[in-house]
Amino acid sequence: MGGIGIWQLVIVLLIVFLLFGTKRLKGLGSDVGEAIQGFRKSMGNGPEAEAEDKPVPVQQVQQTHQEPRS
Repeated sequence: MGGIGIWQLVIVLLIVFLLFGTKRLKGLGSDVGEAIQGFRKSMGNGPEAEAEDKPVPVQQVQQTHQEPRS
């Protein structure tokens, strides 16, 4: 008693779907996704968070993975 069952969730989702429509729900989903990405970037440590989004040149990767010569 007092808990929300599967049928109540289905009915609520159906009502929300009918009220807002697919276009508005799709736009809302993309807005929430962008907000989460922005939050994650802002929680990063400065340039390290920005570097994750930028591709690294192949030459730089090869230089960092070379073993020291004796």
